[in-house]
Amino acid sequence: MRHLPLWLRSGRVQLGLVIIAILGICAIFAPWLAPNDPNDQNLVSILTPPAWADGGDPAFPLGTDSLGRDILSRLIFGSRVALTVAFTASIGAMIIGAVLAHIAGYFGGWVDWLIGRIVEIWLSFPPVILSLILMVGLGTGLRNVVLAIVLVDWTRFCRVLRSEVLVLRRRDYVAAAQLVGFSHWRTITREILPGTLPLLITLMSLEMGVAVIVEAILSFVGMSVGADTPAWGQMIADARQNIYEAPLNLLCPVFAIFFAVFGFNILGDGLRRSLDTRLTQTERT
Repeated sequence: MRHLPLWLRSGRVQLGLVIIAILGICAIFAPWLAPNDPNDQNLVSILTPPAWADGGDPAFPLGTDSLGRDILSRLIFGSRVALTVAFTASIGAMIIGAVLAHIAGYFGGWVDWLIGRIVEIWLSFPPVILSLILMVGLGTGLRNVVLAIVLVDWTRFCRVLRSEVLVLRRRDYVAAAQLVGFSHWRTITREILPGTLPLLITLMSLEMGVAVIVEAILSFVGMSVGADTPAWGQMIADARQNIYEAPLNLLCPVFAIFFAVFGFNILGDGLRRSLDTRLTQTERT
């Protein structure tokens, strides 16, 4: 364990990486791992119980839904949508929020005031409601889901990172870099960005969990991917009608969302504890 990087020695980070790796394997190898076609409807096997229950069919390990579609196959293929949105949306929100945060915190003055007011106005809208409004204007589709999440959640990065940039902006090594003649771009990228990078990585991992939840909400109300693309929120919406006859159809996608969000959150918490030198010093003392 000693030869591993400090951040990788954390049990939280290791557990989070294992969970994300499991989801990644399911997403990448879905066609080979899924026992059936996720969209194949078997009207003879509607609401089949899981394989271990009475009346279960080994061909459908977790049973089928109201249209005879295999629950396990739809869960596995649903991980593709969840991870795609989690990674792409969090990266997009991180880029926009981090750029504006560094500009606001570094230059200050009217630039900081203007960006701060934009963030405050944007945060005055409830995130989920704003996402739904954007989806109404943009239309359904995975690309628009990612765009809606990016447009809503960039403020999370901007608001938190700005305060960190303000602290680093007053450090002596930043003033020394300016006295030497570093340009603004070089000062930000060489002196300030390395100091904010641990917080940026932590926020990104936490944002991935948020993106999974938002995508599930949008697919639950039918404003995410199409009906031919399996998604966990869509599975929850379909299972509501038969919750008493087949409760597992509802519990499986709920557990999948919980599993993914837990993995991203515990990874973010582990990275925060490992990469933040202030927390590390506090725990040692």
